Amino acid sequence: MWWKELFFTALYVGYFPVGPGTAGTVLAMAIYFLEYRLFGDFVWIANAVLIALLAWPAVKLGDAGEAFFKKKDPPQVVLDEVLGYWISVLFWPFNWKIAIAAFFLFRMYDMIKPPPIRRFEEKEGGFGIMIDDYLAGVYTNCTLFVAVLILRGFGLNLD
Repeated sequence: MWWKELFFTALYVGYFPVGPGTAGTVLAMAIYFLEYRLFGDFVWIANAVLIALLAWPAVKLGDAGEAFFKKKDPPQVVLDEVLGYWISVLFWPFNWKIAIAAFFLFRMYDMIKPPPIRRFEEKEGGFGIMIDDYLAGVYTNCTLFVAVLILRGFGLNLD
């Protein structure tokens, strides 16, 4: 079971005493940067592969996290923040401005949980743990897309 704990706490970052969800998102951003250093401009492909490989197993790990902590959506389970952040930057070429904007937008959507995210969070088990963060990632990615279009319309470039 130790290996499940390693994953659902995102390398034990979930035990961070203050803001474990934010700490999990910082870890996700660090891994995203590492992916960029390893894969360069193809970072989005590596990111997409990781998401595709981990999205469904993460739901099962969420189930294991609830059983381990004997609590619904325990704060120590932060694998959802990791995957949610990666969805936030999915298909974006690496750029520090995008990475940092995604961090703040994702944390905002994850905390506020605009409709229909809150409804999905109420689902039982690992699905309920993961789906709200996956959707927060989708909201973030869409917000970034619109923001970049608007900024480019004003002649501003993020490079």
